[in-house]
Amino acid sequence: MLAASAKAHKNLHKLGFYAQHAVHRLLPSALLHRQRINLLRSFKALPEDEQRQILFRVNYCNQLEEDVELPEQAVSLANFKREKSGTYYLDLLSVLRYFPPDQRFCHRFGDVTTVPDVPTLVKSRPINDYNQNSILLKLNRVRHYYTVKDSHRYDDKLDLVVWRGFCHQEHRRQFIRDFYDHPLCNVGDTHKNAHGQPWHRHFMSVPEQLKYKFVLSIEGKDVATNLKWIMASNSLCFMRRPRFETWFMEGTLLPDYHYVQLKDDYSDLEEKVIFYRDNPAEAKKIIANANRYFAQFMHTDRERLIGLLVMQKYFERTYQLLPWYPLSSK
Repeated sequence: MLAASAKAHKNLHKLGFYAQHAVHRLLPSALLHRQRINLLRSFKALPEDEQRQILFRVNYCNQLEEDVELPEQAVSLANFKREKSGTYYLDLLSVLRYFPPDQRFCHRFGDVTTVPDVPTLVKSRPINDYNQNSILLKLNRVRHYYTVKDSHRYDDKLDLVVWRGFCHQEHRRQFIRDFYDHPLCNVGDTHKNAHGQPWHRHFMSVPEQLKYKFVLSIEGKDVATNLKWIMASNSLCFMRRPRFETWFMEGTLLPDYHYVQLKDDYSDLEEKVIFYRDNPAEAKKIIANANRYFAQFMHTDRERLIGLLVMQKYFERTYQLLPWYPLSSK
């Protein structure tokens, strides 16, 4: 019953995503262009502290500081066609339609783990000091920003670590081999290829996982999809220091403030579980910090404004739009 309800909830989330994009595509481009101008003007009416927060996120996601020419293969909005990655296309299109159709850009869909040679719009990038060409946008949000209401109090949850997922990467396989039978863990590989292995486990929905106090977040090819819903919940997030980041700005997360940091080989997992099991007040502090962090990504109007400013800066730095003062002065 719980599994069926969880599936229905997720399907409703997807339906809302596609319906929202369908409505957006019916809006005339001229109307969206006027809305962009009005949104940019509205920025100056915001309190200074709010402006600083917005500009921090804009300049974090788009770290281009020097002007640069785009290559010939850059595509214009007028020639931007739907690709295999339909959700990426819809999310990117919903931002681009606010700008003139002759604006050109480079993009790369999917799990991006390297830095492109030219300024490129991406969902993910490595966390390092040399990723200026990786311009983050909120892409594939239907998958990465799916959450459910956590109806369980932290104190009522099980004193175990839970994780479910596919173990395609070696670091995931190693973790499962080491901890599948640990008494403090309920973890397993749900992929069909793991059938017959002692670490194979059944699929577990998000609501089922939220019955546990501690939820593990393990990066896959790039970021961990479950990180957002964990940080939105009443459970405590355990993970290694992230290596990749998205619009969620994983690189700004503070260890043992927003999440419980584990060693790269997870050798301190048992120690950390026991500590936070025995110190619930410390666990609840981190959960509260995580909840506040997640909440900033749930304001629709603010998210739209930040996305437009990221693209505004992109087009400015590629010689396509005149500078907009608050961006050009930072």
